[in-house]
Amino acid sequence: MCIAVPMKIVEIDGSGHTGLAAYAGNTMKISLRLVTPAVGDHVLVHAGCAIQVVQAGLAEEILSVYEELEASANGP
Repeated sequence: MCIAVPMKIVEIDGSGHTGLAAYAGNTMKISLRLVTPAVGDHVLVHAGCAIQVVQAGLAEEILSVYEELEASANGP
């Protein structure tokens, strides 16, 4: 199973091909060659590539589900 992580775009380079995305206090350089987001947009990131721009509400919902799965996997 492949999982994409919602991240927020915090910087885009001059070429528009790469950018910095943030999640949980960490930033990661990602490829933007498949999408055209703006700074502040949320994207789904898989294997270092932004694969889809998503609304902030959907990004938060996905992260909430991931947190619930992690909590249930770690037990009470």
